[in-house]
Amino acid sequence: MTPRRKQRLAFVVILLAGFAAAAALVLYSFEKNLLYFYTPTQIAEQAPPAGRTFNLGGMVVPGSVRRGERVQFELTDNHSTTRVVYRGLLPDLFGDGQGAVATGRLREDGVFAADTVLAKHDENYMPPGLAESLGQKPVGIAKPADGYAQ
Repeated sequence: MTPRRKQRLAFVVILLAGFAAAAALVLYSFEKNLLYFYTPTQIAEQAPPAGRTFNLGGMVVPGSVRRGERVQFELTDNHSTTRVVYRGLLPDLFGDGQGAVATGRLREDGVFAADTVLAKHDENYMPPGLAESLGQKPVGIAKPADGYAQ
C-alpha cells in the first residue's frame, strides 16, 4: 500500500470514528432527556425506574381534590388510580372528571410527586396511550365542519 493510500485510509477511519462518537453522544443525550408517558394502570403493573421523571396522564377522580399547602388528587384511567401530590397553582381548566397530565417522579410510597400539572385543553384531544386505556379512539385535530381541507 502506498503512503498516499495509507493517509486516505487513516483519514476515513478517523472520520468514521468521529461520526460514531458524535452519534453515540446524541443518542445518550436523547435518552437522558426523554419524558415517558405512563397511565395509572401501567404504573400499577410495572413501576417506572426510581428517580426518573415521566408524565402521568389520566382523569381526575371526582371528589379526590384536596387543597392545602399541597394539592392532592387522584388520577385514574378507569382501571387503576394513582395519588398525586403537587405544590403550586393548578391550571384554570383543572377539575373533577377532567383530563390532566402531571410531570414528576414516583416516590417510594407509591405517590406521584408532580413538578407541573397540565389540564386537558380541549374536549377532543387525548393522548393515544390514555385513550387506549380508557377504551376510546384517540382524537387529534378536528376536521372543519364545511368539509374543506385546510
